[in-house]
Amino acid sequence: MLITRRGLIGSVAAMAAMPAFAPVSALAAPCGPIVDAARRALAIHGAAAGARDVVGVADFSHASSDRRFHLVDMSNGRVSSFLVAHGRGSDPEHSGWLKRFSNDEGSSATSAGVYLTAGEYQGKHGRSMRLKGLDATNNNAEPRAVVVHGAWYVSPQILAEHGKLGRSEGCFAFSEIDLPGVLEQLGPGRLITAGKFS
Repeated sequence: MLITRRGLIGSVAAMAAMPAFAPVSALAAPCGPIVDAARRALAIHGAAAGARDVVGVADFSHASSDRRFHLVDMSNGRVSSFLVAHGRGSDPEHSGWLKRFSNDEGSSATSAGVYLTAGEYQGKHGRSMRLKGLDATNNNAEPRAVVVHGAWYVSPQILAEHGKLGRSEGCFAFSEIDLPGVLEQLGPGRLITAGKFS
């Protein structure tokens, strides 16, 4: 195929006029409600946070098959999105949808509210991060041992086989591949807000 100089220039101009593709993570979430939820969390509980640069937002208005945990860079509104499981007590029929929140001990449910990230430790799920619940709706997080950890039942493979993720005991369970990046971006002293935002 013969390409002329004029044809090459026309092709380059056409490509330059095409819109740039956003990263997949940026397409995974309705960014307006997610960034708004992060801002609300900081407005209410920012004084408790040692760092305000990144906020985690778990939007449980979506099914577990969606990337519904979002890390929001507060300096530019950029959002990175990940798979996350909800508690089995929030979805007793294992439909893949969170039906209810609970703060009750023994509920095995996900709790709504704002959390403060604390220190890391090695637990039964390996590398994990403790959380402190800052609201009346999640202030039992510590006695319930609601934490951030990795889990085999959160992965693209599980989605391909079952169409939904497995369920946690109320923890924020991530894929073992995503967990290191999530923990490094969050670190201790940052906020995570959980609820139904979109």
